[in-house]
Amino acid sequence: MIIAVDFDGTIVTHEYPIIGKEIPFAIDTLKRLQTEGMHQLILWTVREGDFLIEAVEYCRERGLVFYAVNSNYPDVEQVEKQSRKVSADLYLDDRNLGGIPDWGVIYRMIMSGNPWTPLSADFMPDNLKPKKKSWFGK
Repeated sequence: MIIAVDFDGTIVTHEYPIIGKEIPFAIDTLKRLQTEGMHQLILWTVREGDFLIEAVEYCRERGLVFYAVNSNYPDVEQVEKQSRKVSADLYLDDRNLGGIPDWGVIYRMIMSGNPWTPLSADFMPDNLKPKKKSWFGK
C-alpha cells in the first residue's frame, strides 16, 4: 500500500517553521509499517526549501527514510509550480476530519487491512465504545 504521511502535526507537534517534538511512537510505527507491512511511504508536506530538507533529515537521523518526498517518484525535484498532489491508498494527516488517532490504532488499522473505519468500535477500548440505544431511548 502507498501511504502519504504529513509531517507537522502528524510525525511531530505542530510548531512550523521549527520542527516540533516527536509525537510518541510516530517514527517507530512508520518504520514498522515499512519493514513488517512492506508499505511504501511518501512524505507529503507543505514544507519546502530548507524547511523541507530539515524535515527529511530529522526523519532520516531517526532511521525513517521515505520512498519519495512530495511526489510519487523518488528523486523527482520539485518545480515551483508543480502540484504536490500525490496518489496514495491512504493519507495520514492531523488535518483529517476528526483528527488523527494515536499511532497504535493507526498501526493496527493498517496491518489488519481495515484502514477505512478510523472510528470503528473494533479499535476502541470498551469504556469509550458508544452505548447502544433503542429507538425508544431505552
